[in-house]
Amino acid sequence: MRVLPRTLIRSTALMPLLLAGPAMAELDEVRFGVPPWPGVTVKSEVAAQLMEAMGYETRQNDLAVSVILEGLTRDDLEVYLGGWYPVQVDMVEPLVEAGQVEKLVSNIRGANSGLVVPRYVFDAGVTSVADLDAHRERFDGEIQGIEAGTGINTAILEAIDADLAGLGDWDLRESSTAAMLAQAERKMADGEWVTFVGWEPHWMNVSFDLAYLEDAEDAGIAEIESTVWTVVPASLADEDPQLHRFLSQYVVEIEDQNAWVHAYSYEERPADEVAGEWIGENLDTVAGWLEGVEARDGTSAIEAVRAAYR
Repeated sequence: MRVLPRTLIRSTALMPLLLAGPAMAELDEVRFGVPPWPGVTVKSEVAAQLMEAMGYETRQNDLAVSVILEGLTRDDLEVYLGGWYPVQVDMVEPLVEAGQVEKLVSNIRGANSGLVVPRYVFDAGVTSVADLDAHRERFDGEIQGIEAGTGINTAILEAIDADLAGLGDWDLRESSTAAMLAQAERKMADGEWVTFVGWEPHWMNVSFDLAYLEDAEDAGIAEIESTVWTVVPASLADEDPQLHRFLSQYVVEIEDQNAWVHAYSYEERPADEVAGEWIGENLDTVAGWLEGVEARDGTSAIEAVRAAYR
């Protein structure tokens, strides 16, 4: 297996893109907008390496979500693989309704988030938010949370304020995601009981044996399902039908992205190495993504990829 040479140019502002001029029909270069999220970073890298095998040049641009969406509307970017719903509904839907962008496909489906517990706690009978308060002392009356001001923390605080599921005398311990996971890992290493905010895709689902709790009393702090959309300019289908078809078929299993994030973020391996290794070992999955897709020279896209990763 050979990892393709990188032609990616990362930027922190949109100005270089604006100077590049309007996108042309039959694209030579595909420009990604990539927010600073490990899952989208590796997912974009996998797509970029496949596109390069198909004969495209690619450029990955590290940008804030608002700047990415602006770039898509101005044809300064072609691909955004991180349209997280419901969080970004108010940002993306007006652009869809205005005919400026297309929500092409949900590339991650049924991603779960909410409160999690170690598997040994779940097996002991704590399977729902409703079960937490009966074991308050074992949890020290604490829920381990992430950064203050995030949606899930706000929902937990509202549940505490409303005394839903008996959580009125519980505390939310807000901290950084890294600090929360480090604290949870220490407790799990000692076999202690702990409940904390979990979500997928994330490396925690690979490193730890976790169970997601069911919700209770419509508390809104468990069983929160999310979808991640591929967002492209509305003109892409006409500009490059083959690229459009590939992206419409590029749907990633949550387990695969969990593994990508674990390798990239937890093991601290380079994204191009993680992506290239995975592609070489999973050409059957890649073949599904490239079914009926032609490379830029008119040959079979999957055969071009197989030749590159032989």
